[in-house]
Amino acid sequence: MNIALWIVTGLLAAAYLFSGAGKLIMSKEKIASFGPSAAWTEDFSAGGIKAIGALEVLAAVGLILPAVLDIAPVLVPLAALGLVLLMLGAAITRFRRHEITLMVVDLVYVVLAGFVAWGRFGPESFVG
Repeated sequence: MNIALWIVTGLLAAAYLFSGAGKLIMSKEKIASFGPSAAWTEDFSAGGIKAIGALEVLAAVGLILPAVLDIAPVLVPLAALGLVLLMLGAAITRFRRHEITLMVVDLVYVVLAGFVAWGRFGPESFVG
């Protein structure tokens, strides 16, 4: 179970690090030019997109560093829980925009982050 949690955590951290960094570096217009999957940018200001990117980067760091450095490892499941909330917001945005196929992808991320949160709060906790 611990290995599965580390694999999922690593994949989530990589995905959110690159996604969040892209949102921080690129302009809103550049992100919107990626096609239908980026149409959600119409619903957010440039600052809002940068804030989402910053949250994603912080969550990616929070998924890995506390456990690796053994400094406040309780932050790992909290970061995963934050991603659950962030991706629920993304799924709601997709639902409101009638982008059901893309909403399903967001819900997969919710399940993966929820798995990490559950596993690190419970059976494979770093503390206890």
